Amino acid sequence: MKHRHETEVKLEVRDAKGLRRRLTEQGFRIILARHFESNILFDYPDLRLRKMRCLVRLRYMGDQALLTYKGTPLQSRDYKIRPEFESMVDDGHRVHDILLHLGLQEMFSYEKYRTIYAPRGKRDALGGPHLVYDETPVGNYIELEGPQRWIDEVARQLGYSRKDYIKESYAALYRKKCQQEGKTPGNMLFPKRES
Repeated sequence: MKHRHETEVKLEVRDAKGLRRRLTEQGFRIILARHFESNILFDYPDLRLRKMRCLVRLRYMGDQALLTYKGTPLQSRDYKIRPEFESMVDDGHRVHDILLHLGLQEMFSYEKYRTIYAPRGKRDALGGPHLVYDETPVGNYIELEGPQRWIDEVARQLGYSRKDYIKESYAALYRKKCQQEGKTPGNMLFPKRES
């Protein structure tokens, strides 16, 4: 099991082709090819985790599953910083059942396609600074996770500034988009998933 404080920001991608070119120019390379992820957020009926700004998530990636707990975010103007505990699980469906038997309920599901990039000179970036490219039903985003100085430098190299930093979760971005479009929020799923 991995525990640490994660520090991250999201950045909206408006030009995917240009971004990929800049990533290559900056020496980023793919360490985990584009793959589909299905995520389920759990909470108690009284929403105590949401009220504390915590979450329990079960993520399915093909035959693998990842259980994550994220604690209350620390105060930060520009970055999302929060405690994180993660563990790969052998049987995601059994863990799903355990969470339900503990009194948690499925509260929100969301899907995305994710590609993970390592910065120049890093063999396994998942334990260190890394960049992910997410294609979601509400748009494409990159997430930069690592030390604040690294985040700022990479964002600058890719043409972003701190005013572009997004600290919101995908659930919050989805709710905001539904509100803008006058839709009732449900789950953030692709209308028809690619094969």
